[in-house]
Amino acid sequence: MMHSRLLHDMKKRKVSKLLLEFVKNFLRNQRIMITIDDYTTMKCNVNVDISQDSLLSLILYLFYNANLLKACDDIKLRTNFTDFVNDVNILIYKEFIKCNCRVLNEIYDKCEQWSKTHDIKFLMTKHKLIHFIKTFKWFNMKVDVKLIKHQINLKLNIRVLRVQLNFKLKWVIYMHHVEAKLVIKQKIMQTIIEFT
Repeated sequence: MMHSRLLHDMKKRKVSKLLLEFVKNFLRNQRIMITIDDYTTMKCNVNVDISQDSLLSLILYLFYNANLLKACDDIKLRTNFTDFVNDVNILIYKEFIKCNCRVLNEIYDKCEQWSKTHDIKFLMTKHKLIHFIKTFKWFNMKVDVKLIKHQINLKLNIRVLRVQLNFKLKWVIYMHHVEAKLVIKQKIMQTIIEFT
C-alpha cells in the first residue's frame, strides 16, 4: 500500500486533519528491535505495509480501495462489488452471459487504471469467473473471458471468503465442504478422547 496515496485518498474524502496526522504517524513510526541469542539491535525505523492483523487496517483499506470500489459500482453497467480488505469481487447482473463478459472487460480496464495509480498488481491466478444461473439449458456456459491477454476460464464452483458457491446458487457444494471439515474435526476429537 502506497502511504502517500492512502493519505491523498483520505484527504479526498474529507477526513479531519487530526485523524490524517494520526494515520501518518501510525504509518511512519513503525520501529523494530531484533534479538538473536544475547545480541539485541537498537530500535530502527521500518517502512512496512499495513498488516492485515492491525484493527486499523480494515478501515484504511476501505479508504485505499474507495476509488476502485467506485469504479466497480456502476448502475448503468449493472455492476456491483463485495469487498473485504484486499479481496474485491465484481458482480455483474445482466441477462446475457456474453454481455456480462464485455462489461467485465470494461470494468477490469478501470481496475487496471486504478492499480497503476495505487502501485498494486492484481494476481491473475486469483481471478475466478463464474456465471450464476437458474436454468442451465438456456445459456452458453462455455463463455470464458480474456482480461489483458490472460484467459480466465469458467468455474462451476468458487470460494469467496470461505464460502463455497456454485453456479446454480445451491448450497450443496458448501454443505459437502462443511461436512468434510466436520469429519476431520471429529477424527481429531476421537483421537484426543482416546488419549485422555
